[in-house]
Amino acid sequence: MDVMPLLLLVAGSAAIAAAARRTPVPAPLLLVAVGLAVSYVPGVPDYTLDPDVVLPLLLPPLLYTSATDSSYLDLRAQLRPVALLSVGYVLFATVVVGWAAYLLVPGLPLTAALVLGAVVAPPDAVAATAVARRVGLPSRITTILQGESLLNDATAITAYKVALAVVVGEGASWAGGIEEFLVAAVGGVVAGLILMAPLHWLRTHLKEPLLQNTLSLLIPFVAYASAEQFHASGVLAVVVVALYLGHRAWEVDFATRLQEEAVWKMVAFVLESAVFALIGLQLPVVLRGLGSYEGVEAAWYAVALFLVVVVARFLWVYPATFLPWALSARIRSREENPTWRGPFVIGWAGMRGVVSLAIAFSIPLTVEDGAPFPRRDLILFLTFTTVIGTLVVQGLTLPPLIRVLKFPGPDPQAATLAEANAQAQASRVAEERLEALLSDERNALPPPLADRLRDVLERRRNAVWERLGQVNPITGETVDDTYRRLSREMISAERTMFVRLRDGRYIDDEMLRTLLRRLDLEEAAAYRETA
Repeated sequence: MDVMPLLLLVAGSAAIAAAARRTPVPAPLLLVAVGLAVSYVPGVPDYTLDPDVVLPLLLPPLLYTSATDSSYLDLRAQLRPVALLSVGYVLFATVVVGWAAYLLVPGLPLTAALVLGAVVAPPDAVAATAVARRVGLPSRITTILQGESLLNDATAITAYKVALAVVVGEGASWAGGIEEFLVAAVGGVVAGLILMAPLHWLRTHLKEPLLQNTLSLLIPFVAYASAEQFHASGVLAVVVVALYLGHRAWEVDFATRLQEEAVWKMVAFVLESAVFALIGLQLPVVLRGLGSYEGVEAAWYAVALFLVVVVARFLWVYPATFLPWALSARIRSREENPTWRGPFVIGWAGMRGVVSLAIAFSIPLTVEDGAPFPRRDLILFLTFTTVIGTLVVQGLTLPPLIRVLKFPGPDPQAATLAEANAQAQASRVAEERLEALLSDERNALPPPLADRLRDVLERRRNAVWERLGQVNPITGETVDDTYRRLSREMISAERTMFVRLRDGRYIDDEMLRTLLRRLDLEEAAAYRETA
């Protein structure tokens, strides 16, 4: 196997994603654009999206890292809008887009059109949430978009399987389709519920950080494969397990948490970058297979379907937002009257992504009697153009749209006050615990060491409050920034001296690594105290 194309993909996409941080363009959009441009550069190999790789190997870790970073409590608070989008909207979009495609494309059977509807139904909110965080979208809307992206793939994949079974002649019926949907959904949730407690027990009882992190990397694949083995939704199993483990991550050893955070950030960065680059690189593959649909005719179908996808989301989002509030006194008593701005952003943030393309590429070439799958090449083309269209058009216009709508941004002063109050309460409890321990003769410490423990608590408690103080008139730094800078300078001086001692053969390399790791931990601790 030639590994050079894979290395080029990973290295190139990572470099572009890193460069995007210095531009106003979100990384997913820049990656797609560069992928489109590079796809026709002479000598660039074909990168065909393999669904047998994307769905079982790329989707689980991406879902896992997104779910562990999500808030279970926030998602539970927004369960109604998340469920209406991730289940209701996906089924609605499947039917509406499928019916529209059936009317637009001559000769496209309704069953094949419904396959297309299911393929393009699930939005990929990775790009949307990246934009939302970048421009300061309210946390409630960001939570809804995240929750939708975690759960809608399961609905779309199940709807696709039902529609596909009808096309290929496997005797599927509406009753059978509903049964399959319920089995997949309930089975996926049950699989996650069964696995989450044993996996958490293993995470808390393994004492070796390397083993704990190996387990962490295996968890999404174990959850996905276990559920799929019983024809349940692997997507839902991964999400359930990840939400539970993320909610209880505080019970895991601190060394594991530190390593996990670094490892999963790297994994998510590499996979997300490669996935969006792959979307753009599919252009030659899709166009070569388009067949008789070319030129103006294919472009018309693409534009029309894109408009249907965009309009259908608004047709669902606004009633799903306002009708529950209007019809339920209980909802009105708990929630403020929704404005038109939030649903508008949610409606415009319906960008499609790699899951739609991966599902489309998994469509079989033939049906049960050996005949070609009806209009398979056109379905691939329309899926690709819909993904590109939503990413480029909606992705590029979402940031200015959010700025024009002038959503109230987060109040940094209020957030700092809340953090300071939380830290003060925690420090008070820790101080009481420390004094109780020091009163026991078995815990006797020399006064300087006992005072050092008290100083740590005092410094941690004061660090947050110091952020609210005045800035240095000369440097423009807060007290907290100055403390962090001086701490780094001191540690840098120590680090330089350790290297000189190693170079002079006063200490060996093993001793140097031990000393440097100690300094690294101290620097990380100093940064976290003031960050």
